[in-house]
Amino acid sequence: MRSTIATLLLLFALSATTAHGQSTPRQTGTTSPPPAAAPKPLTKEELYQTVARLDTEMFAAFNAHDVNKLMAYFADNLEFYHDKGGLGNFAQTKEGFTRLFTQSPDITRTLVAGTLEVYPVKNYGAMHIATQRFCHVENGREDCGNSKFVMVWQQQAGTWKITRVVSYDH
Repeated sequence: MRSTIATLLLLFALSATTAHGQSTPRQTGTTSPPPAAAPKPLTKEELYQTVARLDTEMFAAFNAHDVNKLMAYFADNLEFYHDKGGLGNFAQTKEGFTRLFTQSPDITRTLVAGTLEVYPVKNYGAMHIATQRFCHVENGREDCGNSKFVMVWQQQAGTWKITRVVSYDH
């Protein structure tokens, strides 16, 4: 069963890369905005609660298969590194989620209890590390598999966006 879920996740990852396994940068304009002032640091507990809430909200959108709401959590300059599928950017990641939800319409994700770790990144945001479990039904039976991830969140003007994802151990 683990191999089936791994295959689904691999399909997602592969669709998040170009034919040659390289990402194409997403163009957002010719000028870059000036760097934002560093946000007021949160306490360790506030940061943990903020990231835990963001994880819950983001994966509620994943479980609802709402691609647009899900992608609102990712920055335009997203880099998504996948151990099986390589490197993908924002557009490729969106295409990958769309394809995954079409090919596996009952797929769900849960955070494995007790695995969430949150660390501050000075003058930037936070690192979000955990194990997640993806499940879907295949041949009348639940098929599930775990993988690990690291997400780097950037806080700007009170908004949190994921700029980097490392997904591994599939």
